[in-house]
Amino acid sequence: MSLENQNKIKRLLSNWQDKTIATSQWLLEQGISTQLAKRYLKTGWIEPIGHGAFKKLDDDVLWQGGVYALQTQLHLPIHVGGLSALSFHGVAHYMRLGRENLYLFSSPKHLPKWFSDYDWGRPIVVVKTAFLPVQIGIKPYQYQSIQINHATVERAVLELLYLAPKQVDILECYKIIEGLHNLRPSLLQTLLEECTSVKVKRLFLFMADKAQLPVLRHLKLKNIDLGKGDRSIISHGKYNAKYRLVLPSELVKNE
Repeated sequence: MSLENQNKIKRLLSNWQDKTIATSQWLLEQGISTQLAKRYLKTGWIEPIGHGAFKKLDDDVLWQGGVYALQTQLHLPIHVGGLSALSFHGVAHYMRLGRENLYLFSSPKHLPKWFSDYDWGRPIVVVKTAFLPVQIGIKPYQYQSIQINHATVERAVLELLYLAPKQVDILECYKIIEGLHNLRPSLLQTLLEECTSVKVKRLFLFMADKAQLPVLRHLKLKNIDLGKGDRSIISHGKYNAKYRLVLPSELVKNE
């Protein structure tokens, strides 16, 4: 290997965060051509994990390192959301089912095959939806040395309700919402105004009302479009007239 290529691999390994994936696109940005990447493969500096993605030799890559590559190298609109984000924030202890899954929320775009096929050590659930704008209620959070985008609590709880009742238990959702006494009114107001899911908006307001959350006093409900007509969250449930929802009787029994 020439001195120039030796210097390139040193710079590459110095710039490459441990436990993260490097994509072909990022390697090119680092001055590593496809031909040179193949040479590094042969000499054992890097290992492929799929088409267009690599890890350092013997590096124990994490799912956070895969998401990091999607966000920072491929610039895909994807983030840790829903139940996974609530678990990260320490408010998902009431959920029994689904906690082993990693919930990633993305606008309806194709994810690379290397990410979908790789064994990240836990089931990956990618929710492709645009019911909330991609830029609101998402912040970078640190996981060891890796920084990736997570939903804030305010956004994550709406994402949780988006999956109810088919993928998450609606009664357990209420148990989580019941304890959210520090929701930020301005962020939640923006999210609810921009949210395109009538089901999610009505469910959240019903549960916040039932739990008497302080944030409800600060929301401008007249600015939130709650749609028309009734919504059945489950069949053969009990009707709540205020929010025009058919819900499990356990949630509506004292009203």
